[in-house]
Amino acid sequence: MYCQCLRVFGQPLDGEDRPDMVPQGTEIIVRVTAAGVCHTDLHIREGGFDLGHGRRLNYAERGMALPMVAGHEVAGVIAAAGPDAGQIDASKTYVVYPWGGCGACAVCKTGAEQLCANPKFLGVHRDGGYATQIRVAHPRYLFDAGDLAPEIAAPLGCSGLTTYAALKKISETSNTHTPVLIGGGGLGLMCLQLLKAQNLKMPVVVDIAADKRAAALAAGAVAAVDPTADDALNQVHEACGGAPLALIDFVGAEKTTDFAMNVVGKGATIVIVGLFGGATPWAIPMLPLKSVTVRGSYTGSLSEFGELMEFARKGSITPIPTNIYPLEDADQVLNMLEEGKVIGRAILARG
Repeated sequence: MYCQCLRVFGQPLDGEDRPDMVPQGTEIIVRVTAAGVCHTDLHIREGGFDLGHGRRLNYAERGMALPMVAGHEVAGVIAAAGPDAGQIDASKTYVVYPWGGCGACAVCKTGAEQLCANPKFLGVHRDGGYATQIRVAHPRYLFDAGDLAPEIAAPLGCSGLTTYAALKKISETSNTHTPVLIGGGGLGLMCLQLLKAQNLKMPVVVDIAADKRAAALAAGAVAAVDPTADDALNQVHEACGGAPLALIDFVGAEKTTDFAMNVVGKGATIVIVGLFGGATPWAIPMLPLKSVTVRGSYTGSLSEFGELMEFARKGSITPIPTNIYPLEDADQVLNMLEEGKVIGRAILARG
């Protein structure tokens, strides 16, 4: 097998040939046919992210051991199965749920393994999908991709699931009020498709990049606003028919969260998804004065992924712009993502 490894935080990924994997117990070895490139992979390569006020979350201090094969958005086919894995249809393409937990704690037993205190995330705690093979701990993490092409299916494990779970957190208002999305990249474009698939109101998209605003409009956004414009708040209010009551921030930076608090109306819900970094800039009294609910959303549960895959297999989700690159170019593709040169989703594949 071939893989792209992170050996030193802050340094480029490095290609490596290894022996083919052999499954044990309930494990499944998946031959990777497509692997998505995600902003989280950038944070991992950097070694952490900014917490604001001079603080930083460091993966090394949190116990992440190197070398590590990067990547967590994976689609592929069965290469081998362990003796306790049970019957698995090897003729299908599968999408891997990468956010496994310990499987035994009270949180995992609810299906919310992404919130486990002892996570086993692929590409973070266990070798990930920038490879020709990946080890999956249990068949419950494999979801039938149906007729979806691998490059379309792979990002559903993170990009799709993250947006789907975030949308559920504003479900009470997103069917009656125009929501706002901050960030028109891969997550924002995926969210537009999920809103459309569920017959919910299409959003206003906020992004500093003109090409991403154009992509959002092409995907069905009712308006696309540059947050640096002098009248940006007024533009959003006009497009929403008033101050919005639901907003998802796919960036998660100090400037975007400040914009979010300023633009929403009283009683609104702000869902923060992005991990760009920094500290919240809000004046504390504004939270009770505006009665705003601010909540985080981190990927999604096994059951939410099952719901998402049902939508996807039915063809309800229009694929977002996707470009395929050689697996060997993983580090260059990460650089493109860091420089804001990726519209939609970048996918790695070999052969």
